[in-house]
Amino acid sequence: MDIINRLRILPRWIIIAIDLSIISASTFIGFMLRFNFTMSEARSFNFFYGLAVCVGCGLVSTLITKSYAGIVRYTGIEDGIRILYTSFLSLVLSALINLVFYYNFEKNVIPYSVLLIVFLASFVFLFYYRLLVKSFFGFYRNELGAKTNVAVFGAGQAGIMTKQAIDQDHQSTLKVAAFFEDDQAKIGKEITGTKIYDATTDFEKIIRQFNIHELIISIENLSFERKNEMVDACLKYGIKIRAIPPVRQWVRGELSLKQIKDIRIEDLLGRPTIQLENNLIKEFFFGKCLIVTGAAGSIGSEISRQLLSYHPSHLVLIDQAESALYDIERELRKRETDVEISVYVADICNKERMANIFRELKPRALFHAAAYKHVPLMESNPVEAVICNVMGTKILADLSIEHGLEKFVMISTDKAVNPTSIMGCSKRIAEIYVQSLNNHKELLEVPHTAFVTTRFGNVLGSNGSVVPIFKKQIENGGPLTVTHPEITRYFMTIPEACSLVLEAGIMGRGGEIFIFDMGSPVKIYDLAKKMILLSGLEIGKDIEIVFTGLREGEKLFEELLSKKEDTIPTHHSKILKAKVAQHALGDINNYIDLFDELINDRNELKLVALMKEIVPEYKSNISRFEVLD
Repeated sequence: MDIINRLRILPRWIIIAIDLSIISASTFIGFMLRFNFTMSEARSFNFFYGLAVCVGCGLVSTLITKSYAGIVRYTGIEDGIRILYTSFLSLVLSALINLVFYYNFEKNVIPYSVLLIVFLASFVFLFYYRLLVKSFFGFYRNELGAKTNVAVFGAGQAGIMTKQAIDQDHQSTLKVAAFFEDDQAKIGKEITGTKIYDATTDFEKIIRQFNIHELIISIENLSFERKNEMVDACLKYGIKIRAIPPVRQWVRGELSLKQIKDIRIEDLLGRPTIQLENNLIKEFFFGKCLIVTGAAGSIGSEISRQLLSYHPSHLVLIDQAESALYDIERELRKRETDVEISVYVADICNKERMANIFRELKPRALFHAAAYKHVPLMESNPVEAVICNVMGTKILADLSIEHGLEKFVMISTDKAVNPTSIMGCSKRIAEIYVQSLNNHKELLEVPHTAFVTTRFGNVLGSNGSVVPIFKKQIENGGPLTVTHPEITRYFMTIPEACSLVLEAGIMGRGGEIFIFDMGSPVKIYDLAKKMILLSGLEIGKDIEIVFTGLREGEKLFEELLSKKEDTIPTHHSKILKAKVAQHALGDINNYIDLFDELINDRNELKLVALMKEIVPEYKSNISRFEVLD
């Protein structure tokens, strides 16, 4: 066994020698079959000349096609095709020599029937001896070497490819001991000697019987509910969980062991992809100048990526975050596109700067993702929250009317519903302003910008969100900080959230607040526990979870609708329209004029009191502003 362990790659001259020996044997077999195994007749027909011709042509063909270059233990279809080319080229060369010999001496140096037999026999033997060596090494690695038993969930084509990727990787220490399946038609059958078991009834028994240390999920379209069930079952028995990437991400259409990655918490929190009306989106955005504010943020940058794919004439990115804006600009410019891209480091609250941009570029639609979003920070800085989230939105909305934009799509938040924080209330006031502005223009019955608002919950992986924070805390050895054992949140992926924004952009006629079916809320404590277990750590032993208490303005449970609101269905089952209280534009403008005065005075208490007057449902939570309630 030590000899096999030390055996690496044979020198190429040895491979060539073995191949020529096989061609010699094939030639001998060809003569024997042609002359009924009578050696004297074979010798009388220039056996040794024929042998020399076949071996010589085989050597030349081998050197030309480099059939010796493949590593024998990894022989595949490509190697088989190369050997076929080699055998065929050898046949052609031998036939040419035969023709030359016949032209000069009026007889063949070797019968053509022998050449045909040599061609067929040499191809079969050359290819199958390689497969035999490959099988031997596979048997040695899988059966005789020290291996870690793994199971594959999914016995379809991807599952078979997963097993092949493991078996063919000579550095792999894994062995597929079992397949698990939900499809009853496959259970009890075998794939290359490995049995398929019921993923529900046989799971515990097989895990213990084969001492399974790892489960690899090979089903690409597995439902999130079923994926979570399998992950929970694995975590119960301390089994590592990994998954193969989608087929479109395989390198040159083949799966390699290095591509099989650990399951991420993001893979367990998503939902089935929502199909949107992409044709309508294409028609609306094609050839237009579009602005994205907050373009350097998590949502704004993804909106910019998606908009670019719809081929607007001009994409304008605006943000104050210089470094992040530079990064998204570089990323978008790397794409092969004829879309003009302009980047502005600018503050949306600078009215003159924004007006100049609008005058210069003449945009047709605006996606407003710029906002201050961190709840505790805005609780400490209410003036800045109002300046950016309210006054900045008003500046952009007024400019949109002035310059005749077709659409203004505002990105809001579930924290605007029954707000308990400065941030949530400031976003609700921004919602009120753009909706009242839209309704006022409709009453005047004049063409105007359609103002549309979208509300959604937390997005996975966004800057400052809980998942990246937990990941960093796990990397640093903990503890994981959770504010309250009962706190829950809704989650969605960034691409999903941005698809909703684009859909709203073409669906909304103006004045709507669209909300999204966000599925079931997730308890943050459960999320922390699962992330620790997925990292291969034990709670309380390797890492702790610490409760820090709710922060200023933080809710225990998020809501997408207030008690006074109801929903209206839309053309898409996952997108709803909220029925909200209406406000007169004159009233909200009077309030905003008062904001201007209070901002200049820096009078926080009066400012927050005014916010509570505009949004009566705003009740501060764990905040110094509770006294105003």
